[in-house]
Amino acid sequence: MRASRLVSLLLLLQTRGRMTARQLADELEVSVRTIYRDVESLHEAGIPLYGDAGPAGGYQLLDGYRTRLTGLSGDEAEAMFLAALPGPAAELGLGSVMAAAQLKVKAAMPAELADRSGRIQQRFLLDAPGWYDDGDTSPFLPAVADAVWNQRRIRVRYRRWTAPTEVERTLAPYGIVLKTGKWYTVAESAGRVNTFRVNQILELEALDGADGRFERPADFDLPGYWARQVAEFRTRLVQGEATIRLSPDGRRRLEEVMASDVVNAVNTTAEDDGERAGWVKATVPIESLTHAEGEFLKLGAGVEVLAPAALRERIAETAAGLARIYRDDTAPA
Repeated sequence: MRASRLVSLLLLLQTRGRMTARQLADELEVSVRTIYRDVESLHEAGIPLYGDAGPAGGYQLLDGYRTRLTGLSGDEAEAMFLAALPGPAAELGLGSVMAAAQLKVKAAMPAELADRSGRIQQRFLLDAPGWYDDGDTSPFLPAVADAVWNQRRIRVRYRRWTAPTEVERTLAPYGIVLKTGKWYTVAESAGRVNTFRVNQILELEALDGADGRFERPADFDLPGYWARQVAEFRTRLVQGEATIRLSPDGRRRLEEVMASDVVNAVNTTAEDDGERAGWVKATVPIESLTHAEGEFLKLGAGVEVLAPAALRERIAETAAGLARIYRDDTAPA
């Protein structure tokens, strides 16, 4: 805590120039006597800081002195500010904290690095949600983040897919993940670590006292856990394979609207159809028949499903139904 305050004091003098002990005390929310002790500590550390008495007096740094972020290259400064995401930070309740931290870091940078970091913020923007989804909103996200940081248990009423759809759980949240605009918390509950969607929390109570405190396992690796969860999720999605024919236009369209594993499978397995000029035959992974039907219908007449037979029949029935609708003579002109 004291080390952080000493750095803050130094940066205040660097950015604002001469300041009195009272002004510094007000800024740092400490007593004037504490400022006197901190200034003495900076003197002992070799910081060229001096003070003048009287109404126009105060403390200031020797002209030309600036603290530097030792060893920070231009590329590293750019990367640091590129990684700072104001949108997610604000959702977590940390928007003002991030802004203050960036100002302090900029003050400690040489002028040329500060300029480069500023250009990054004006030239690159990460907008995590998709075009057709604004991402999650949840009034409980800051409370979950606070519980993660302070290692406090929370009692929640949670909505899930399976019956009963609303359940009560006591969670020890280990971390928070933002994926494609959606917030998740990874938490231990009843001896198991699971993933919970934050916007499905209907009620939340932070637990106080000894019962509320938990110790996060020292060996828990959030990035590693999440990578395993994503891999397992993708494995569970694939329930079979489909053999398809694709027209040249269908293949181009597929790269725009299909998942990357389907695109990769086409690129790996595609071979000349032998029956239709320019068409290719390929084998691709599919989830359920219902999901696969919807996905292939996106390609219209640019795809023909050859197998499995059940999927081919479903698409044929849907296509026949569409044909009847659009051939209906009673439709308005």
